[in-house]
Amino acid sequence: MPSTDPLLDVSGLRSAYGRIEALHGVSVSVHAGEIVALVGGNGAGKTTLLRSLSGVQPVTGGEIRFEGRDISRLSPHARVAAGIAQVPEGRQIFAPLAIEDNLRLGAYLRKDTEIADDLDHVYDLFPVLKERRRNPAGGLSGGQQQMLAIGRALMSRPKLLLLDEPSMGLAPVLVDQVFEIVTRLRDKNGVTIFLVEQNAFAALSIANRGYVIETGEIAMEGDGKGLLTDERVREAYLGV
Repeated sequence: MPSTDPLLDVSGLRSAYGRIEALHGVSVSVHAGEIVALVGGNGAGKTTLLRSLSGVQPVTGGEIRFEGRDISRLSPHARVAAGIAQVPEGRQIFAPLAIEDNLRLGAYLRKDTEIADDLDHVYDLFPVLKERRRNPAGGLSGGQQQMLAIGRALMSRPKLLLLDEPSMGLAPVLVDQVFEIVTRLRDKNGVTIFLVEQNAFAALSIANRGYVIETGEIAMEGDGKGLLTDERVREAYLGV
């Protein structure tokens, strides 16, 4: 069961691109053991929020607390070291490198002796990556590249996994596979996940809780299944 204190607690977060503010005081929280979904249309601020959480996008106001600590000014690599890993939109794998080299890059900050064990664990999750581990990553299909991107993030041993549009560009059958993987990471591996998705139905179907973001502001929040049945969400994002 999720804990009572948030693992991630974001309050009044603001971020801008030059003079244009993209986030207008966003507040969200994620508890350990949850999948929390953030859904919304193009340009709503979903990716900007994730980039702000991972430290790639500067914030101009508000606070990001992780395990009770204010990390709003930490560098991206310091946030990875603290336990936050992002799977970026579009996967962004290193296509010429071998699959295994891509995975090992996810552990670049680690100095412990258990990296090989975690590599075996990723291969257990995604057997196709093991079968082709010496091959260039660019030869993988879109769905397999998404598995690789998730596996690479898992190699940092994250306490919080940020997933940015994992279904983008995938065929429907592969979308189902990706969301099965996300659910398994929570249920079998205990990974806490903040999931940003345009596919509102798929995301809210597996989420413990969800938020709807519109033009840089949180418009609605609630448990995943509750949002799925909300008439406003159904009309705006589910087409029903």
